[in-house]
Order: sequence, then structure tokens, then C-alpha cells
Amino acid sequence: MADGTYLDWPFFEPHHAELARRLDAWAAEHIGEHVGGDVDGQCRELVRRLGQGGWLSYAIAGRDVGAQADAIDTRAICLIRETLARHDGLADFAFAMQGLGSGAISLQGTPEQRRRYLPRVASGQALAAFALSEPQAGSDVAALACSARSEGDSYVIDGQKTWISNGGIADFYVLFVRTGEAPGARGISAFIVDADQPGLHIAERIDVIAPHPLARLEFRDCRIQASQRLGAAGEGFKLAMRTLDVFRTSVAAAALGFARRALDEALARAQSRQMFGGVLADFQLTQAKLAQMATAIDSAALLTYRAAWQRDQGRGVTREAAMAKMVATENAQQVIDAAVQMWGGLGVVSQMPVERLYREIRALRIYEGATEVQQLIIARELLKGGA
Repeated sequence: MADGTYLDWPFFEPHHAELARRLDAWAAEHIGEHVGGDVDGQCRELVRRLGQGGWLSYAIAGRDVGAQADAIDTRAICLIRETLARHDGLADFAFAMQGLGSGAISLQGTPEQRRRYLPRVASGQALAAFALSEPQAGSDVAALACSARSEGDSYVIDGQKTWISNGGIADFYVLFVRTGEAPGARGISAFIVDADQPGLHIAERIDVIAPHPLARLEFRDCRIQASQRLGAAGEGFKLAMRTLDVFRTSVAAAALGFARRALDEALARAQSRQMFGGVLADFQLTQAKLAQMATAIDSAALLTYRAAWQRDQGRGVTREAAMAKMVATENAQQVIDAAVQMWGGLGVVSQMPVERLYREIRALRIYEGATEVQQLIIARELLKGGA
């Protein structure tokens, strides 16, 4: 761990710093950087390793189902994502999706649902997915059209979901669909759908610049038991937002991990790259850029861990999480871009560390709410306070 001084900040308790240091040492031994190849297989293997290492027990809630605690420790989640992202973007993704994909079960699952799914998530035996976005309903979740109609003790699902992370390799999907109890957001319910359920089809695999399993799903007369519903009918939108509130701050933490790795790479390059009788770090322009990079990281970290600490105190964090996600991803983009520039031609060579970081962060500025959506959330919360 190049710079762990932030672990002494008052946001953290001693066990948080110890967690970050233990994971850093474990990741250095068990996680290598992935270059091309079978992304699906790599993701499954990473989930297996993370489960065996005990790290996925932080992604769920409830000691009775194998979790570290009865409530999700947001600061722990953030430190884990930051550390994994610094080592390998796909490892961060593998951990994050176990948490996001099962988060609604941790928050609202019945005892039977929790016993059936969460221990397998924590052990790495089952891959989870969060199925919310649709072709015409991404940022505007209330506009989703995928529907489920009630028929006796069953629901029948029809429609599409897209941009679904872990799509095609997940063992189950937490699915948000329109059940029609009321217009808009009040007519959405959540369900758990097993991947082998008849009527669920992987319509398309989607390739993106930061490779990870991603797919479009189709549901055609997909019949599931009513017992697979999460929470009350019509309460799915609230559950989706609660789940995103838990994990949105951790997206900011992943951006921090990418930015810290970029700064490490930039420092190493600046101090070793020979130029005009000295090294790149001798130039004031380089020194100024390094200073800007370090300051951008610390400012994002302060917002990120403020939000994580605040949620762990039981307070609402909708505004704070949006601020953290926006600033951390945008600042990380600037830091990584500067690192690419310092690496020169090598910085744009495929699969070089800074080139991979550049692809990772560009995608993260969009995932789980683009920067512009975070701005709308922040403004809405401010206007609520002034009303």
C-alpha cells in the first residue's frame, strides 16, 4: 500500500485500517492483472477467490447467513473496493456485483430468501446481478416497461433489461419490473429470478471498453412464484433506491482506487524516465501536475469517506453519495489522463497499466448514474432543503 495515511482519518475505526492492510497484502498474492482472454471465466474465478478469502462476507448483511455483521459496513465496502480497484479493475467489479446484485436481499429479503441466496453469495458459489436498466429506462428508472402480471400464486414477466452486469454468467438476478399498483415509481416491484428459469433468455452479450460480463436480457412468459417477490408489491422503486444508496458511495471508492494506482504509476514514471540530462520529475511542470493529482485524490477521498461514515451512522446520504460519486469519478478521470500523458507513447499502448485505467474510469463516469444525473440529484436535495 503506497500511501495509507488516509486510514488515520477520523472517519475510520482501527479495524477499518487493519482490513485495508490485510486485503492489500492478500490481493498482492492472489490477484494478478488480467490481460485479455476469457472475461467470464476470469470473473467467476475472482468471485471464487474472494469468497474463499472471506472478503465477500462484507458484501452482505446478517451474521446468520455468513456476513461479517448484521448491517452492511459502508466504510468497509468502500475500502475493499478502493483496494481491489488499485490492484485490478475486474476484481473490483467481481466484488461490487456480489454486493449490488444481492443488496436488495440483504435489505428486504424474507428469512427463507436470505438463507437460500446470501450464504452462496458470501462463499462465492453463486454470482449475483442487479437488473434495473432498460433500453428506454436507464437514468429515468420510473419509466421502466418490463412488466409482471399476477396470476394466482405466480407472476408472469415479459420485457427486456439491458446493461446488466454479470448478465450471462449470474446465477440469479434481482429484477425490478412494473406490476401496476400505481402509476410511475409506485407501481414497481422487485423479484429474485434464477438464471435457469424458463422464459429468461440472454438476448445479447455487450462488449464495452472496460471488459466485464454484460448482457441484454429478454423475458418471455417467464413464470415465477409469488414467493420470489422482494418486499411488498409496489415497493420495488424504493428498494432499488435504497440499494443504490448503499453502493453508490462505493463506486466513488473504486474511482479512488483507480486514481491512486494512476498516481503511483505516474510517480514511478516521472522518477525513472530519462529526459534532457535528468528525469521527468525534475521539471516544474511535472511537479505541478503531480501536486494537482494528489490534491484531486484527497479531495475526492474526503467526500467519499464522509458519505460512507455518515451512512454508517444511520443518516441519509442521497446528496452526499451523489457528491462523492460525481467528484471521485471526474477527479479520477483527470488524474488518470495526466498519468497517461506522463507515460507518453507507452501510455496509449494497449494493456499497459495506465491505458487500462483510462478505459476503466471512462466507463465508471457513466455506471450507476452518470455525472449529470448526480448533479440533478444534488440539486434536487438542495431544493428540498430550501422548500
